[in-house]
Amino acid sequence: MKMLVVFGILVHVSQHAFGVEVSEWAESVLLPCLTSFVPEFPTVVWSRYDLTPSTIHQRDLGGVILTDQNQRYRDRTSMKTDALITGDLSLTLRKPRLSDSGNYTCTITAFGNEQRLADVELQVKEVPSWAKGLVAVSVVLVVLAVAVGLFIYFYYFRTVPQVEVESAAESVQLPCRASVNLLQVSTVKWTDKDNRKVHVYQDGSDQPEEQDEFYRNRTEMKRILLKIGDFSLTLKHPSGRDTNTFTCRVYNREGRVLMEKQVELKVKVPQVEVESGAESVQLPFITTAELPEDVTVEWKDWDNWKVHVYQDGSDRPGEQNWFYRNRTEMKKDLLRTGDLSLTLKHLTVRGTFTCRVYREGRVLRKKQVELWVKDD
Repeated sequence: MKMLVVFGILVHVSQHAFGVEVSEWAESVLLPCLTSFVPEFPTVVWSRYDLTPSTIHQRDLGGVILTDQNQRYRDRTSMKTDALITGDLSLTLRKPRLSDSGNYTCTITAFGNEQRLADVELQVKEVPSWAKGLVAVSVVLVVLAVAVGLFIYFYYFRTVPQVEVESAAESVQLPCRASVNLLQVSTVKWTDKDNRKVHVYQDGSDQPEEQDEFYRNRTEMKRILLKIGDFSLTLKHPSGRDTNTFTCRVYNREGRVLMEKQVELKVKVPQVEVESGAESVQLPFITTAELPEDVTVEWKDWDNWKVHVYQDGSDRPGEQNWFYRNRTEMKKDLLRTGDLSLTLKHLTVRGTFTCRVYREGRVLRKKQVELWVKDD
């Protein structure tokens, strides 16, 4: 270490040349570069001037910059996420190759001023032929062990996690926890198996205009969780139609996928079975008691026909579809008890019925019930 003036400040820097040796089959090698002072708004560049382009790795406060990186180092270089805070600007080079041997330079730039901090001479040594033979045998054994392990894993375990929820649930959470550098994250997209956009989060805010209409106003990503890399999605008022496979993708500013995870959602719809010719059947829905008096309770069938409507403290038979007129009944004190069950008389149909409780256009409760009529 020696004393140098960097951006007008006397600091300790590791400016002398380092010599680093590593085997060509090593997992990684560290090129050292340390400084006791990091200026405001810095950019650190590792370069190898005998190559074109010469940039090996570049980073600023926003994260890694890949625009000018030499392609032979793509996805093989990294620095500590807190490098520009601690002053440890060392570079990790993964899977070193014989062609990586050369002189590497670490520089830092701020406000147009550039300071050279370290020169590192890297020598990647070739593995002897006799050792390669032993390693080759080891590799074959490892590959066989991995293949057997993968077979066992895929045979006995599901690779995609499953989440189950009742159709009457207020919401369900689809998990997606990050294993990436959060400073690189620019966009998070949730899609379903039909590639419909479920939720889009970009540059610090949600993008509801990009959502598919089916998911509009039903999704949420918790801001407090985003700060710790938890991109889990809350889906409100799940129904049978939400049974799907969802994918969470995390992108950097260049549009490169940093992480991808899937989760299967199964929304369980309760079934009610009744004998053909039965006088009536009850479609159950028990929710919290003491609901607000100004809510609307609405039962609909699979064709979106209105089966029964309760509003402003009384039934609304005039809003029923003619097919269900005089064939439905709900309890008189339903708002006080929370028993929103529907009695359907003179059965002639089967299918999925949905009950929604809403207020000022906002859905507060929702449940589906599947009705089966057994034939004689």
